[in-house]
Amino acid sequence: MAEKQATQMEPMPHGDGKIVLDAVMVDLRLRSAVGLKKYGTPLRAHNGRDALVDAYQEALDLVMYLKQMLMEREEETKDGRPGGGA
Repeated sequence: MAEKQATQMEPMPHGDGKIVLDAVMVDLRLRSAVGLKKYGTPLRAHNGRDALVDAYQEALDLVMYLKQMLMEREEETKDGRPGGGA
């Protein structure tokens, strides 16, 4: 039900779960280490690449992965399998 997923309103956030920023900071440090190993240098400005094109391509990949997850969740729910965990 793509229309519902694209337009549904979500409730106000609440709860006392883990802080997302803390987890993102860990992921950024780990991802930076992967880039350093792969490219031999940390990401720097004026590196000869078009950052806008790189970011746009990464955003397209992200959208594809997100849609894949939504489609799989919807299929799991229809099949009677658990569909809430992604």
